Amino acid sequence: MTAQSASTAPLRDPEPRPLTRAELWKRRTPLLPGLLFVIALTQIPFLFTVYYSLQGRNLLRPDSGEFVGLANYGTVLADPLFRNAVTNTVVLTASTVVLSTVLGIALAMLLDQRFPGRGVVRTLLITPFLVMPAAAALLWKTSMYHPVFGLLNWALSPFGVNVDWVSQFPLLSIIMVLTWQWTPFMMLIVLAGLQSQSPEILEAAKVDGARAWTTFSRITLPHLRQFIELGILLGSIYIVQTFDAIFMITQGGPGQATTNLPYFIYQQAFRAFDVGEAAAAGVIVVVATIIIATFALRVVSNLFEENS
Repeated sequence: MTAQSASTAPLRDPEPRPLTRAELWKRRTPLLPGLLFVIALTQIPFLFTVYYSLQGRNLLRPDSGEFVGLANYGTVLADPLFRNAVTNTVVLTASTVVLSTVLGIALAMLLDQRFPGRGVVRTLLITPFLVMPAAAALLWKTSMYHPVFGLLNWALSPFGVNVDWVSQFPLLSIIMVLTWQWTPFMMLIVLAGLQSQSPEILEAAKVDGARAWTTFSRITLPHLRQFIELGILLGSIYIVQTFDAIFMITQGGPGQATTNLPYFIYQQAFRAFDVGEAAAAGVIVVVATIIIATFALRVVSNLFEENS
């Protein structure tokens, strides 16, 4: 090789030197305060919950508190009220997540278009997510579901509908409130995904003669996969913990029809005063949350793989 060819040859970047342990810890040190703060707020209370779940502690019996092992878990799992709460939690979470996701995608597609007053419409659609859950539950109970003065019966009165929603359809009433509250959350996540989509790809599909539905199903929907999965994951985690709407609207009734796992824990801890069983149910709720979120993600991933 001549000197001239050697001088014109491209220079290769040197391989990065592996970091030493001291350098790695130096980079991680700024993150330690935040990590310790998260551990103090989440993991330490959870460890105390696990500890109390192994104790036979009841506040009505001050001398209680002996170690009972997994007896509380066996009692909770054998309780028919707990099994009813598990069923209600799964139905409530799955129904709300599916409805809010579908509505969120539809509204996000609408807001992704340009039309007069889009900013006002976007603000109005986001508003339900900004309302406090307890205030939203009271609003729906007194203004929407009231059998005499409710807006829902007023809107359906031309069709001869006059229903006491909370008494006759308690679980549906809770699902409607949660869907109204969580649809803006799903909409914002999907809208972020739509706005991150490359306009050149959509324009190329339009030039090639692709129809709107084909473009959405073959290009837009696969692009939105990670955003929809994120929305389902976060929505499942938050909706599983629903307590405000149930406490304010139905009090878990009628006949335990709307009692979910968080409300069951509330009943065990603050009505039956059984701290051990309430803690055991709390540990089960954490495990159930992880299982539901994982199952939801796998279902969505399989749907996308089938469509691709």
